[in-house]
Amino acid sequence: MRALIHSQFGEAEDVLVVEERPVPEPGAGQVRLRIVLSPIHNHDLWTVRGTYGFKPELPAASGTEALGIVDALGEGVEHLTVGQRVATGGTFGAWAEYIVANAAGLIPVPESLSDESAAQLVSMPFSTISLLQFLDVNEGDWIVQNAANGAVGRMLAQLGAARGVHVLGLVRRAEGVEELRAQGIENVISTDQDHWRDQAARLTDGAPIIAGVDSVGGSASGDVLSLLSEGGTLVAFGAMNSPVMEIASSDVIFKQAIVKGFWGSKVIQQLDAATRGALFGELIQRVTDGTLTLPVAGVFDAADIADAVRLSNTPGRVGKVLLKF
Repeated sequence: MRALIHSQFGEAEDVLVVEERPVPEPGAGQVRLRIVLSPIHNHDLWTVRGTYGFKPELPAASGTEALGIVDALGEGVEHLTVGQRVATGGTFGAWAEYIVANAAGLIPVPESLSDESAAQLVSMPFSTISLLQFLDVNEGDWIVQNAANGAVGRMLAQLGAARGVHVLGLVRRAEGVEELRAQGIENVISTDQDHWRDQAARLTDGAPIIAGVDSVGGSASGDVLSLLSEGGTLVAFGAMNSPVMEIASSDVIFKQAIVKGFWGSKVIQQLDAATRGALFGELIQRVTDGTLTLPVAGVFDAADIADAVRLSNTPGRVGKVLLKF
């Protein structure tokens, strides 16, 4: 079978190559999946680069999320059937024609979802809805996020609106405001405009902003914190621009702010089965009724991984880049 492998850490477009590997056999409690589509996530590229929280031994497989069709059942697996479509969001090595995955962690995909939506259902959408749960906000509350025109930012705005939570979005260029407005997302401000904090106050009508999500790092972290009300919580979700958060100690002290991190892999593991099931059910419903949209920027054969990565890294890209095998 074909699989994307790298023998050294580096930029994915430089080090990933298609290699022939043996087709894996499922063990007890496992299934073999024939991969249909698999998205490219930032954390996949960081892993290939060797800069993520998980660093595999070389030569290493790649990819973590996929839509697959059950191809073979391991001993003891009774709740899945051969030919069934399932999604996985935490199976390392997903960029391959076949993978082996733990049956208990697979999500059956209803016929109402397209392959393109199902392939990206778990990692980013589920992390986003788990983040919303993590923020512990209620209908009518205000939150703020930067990188509002990124995939997670767009989904957080949509999911927040569906729950009645007001989401103030920050982008770094004025064009980003119009791009999001074209997608039906309002309450967005560009921080390259003069007096953008005054704009934020007008949009929220002075209501307290009780939580903020930072996906950028650097001075952008401080921008989010500066908008929070007293007792507000700043959540570090990512570090798109800098691994260092630049925040004012005066904001932390005088706002009595709380600063904490969110790592989806850890947070999601701690969810009880009932909560996890309810969140997945909500996700599927939101995608099915169009409340949550999962656009696709492009679909590439695995052999064209360099072109796929370049598109994935393109500023202003709307939608995920998917790989097919």
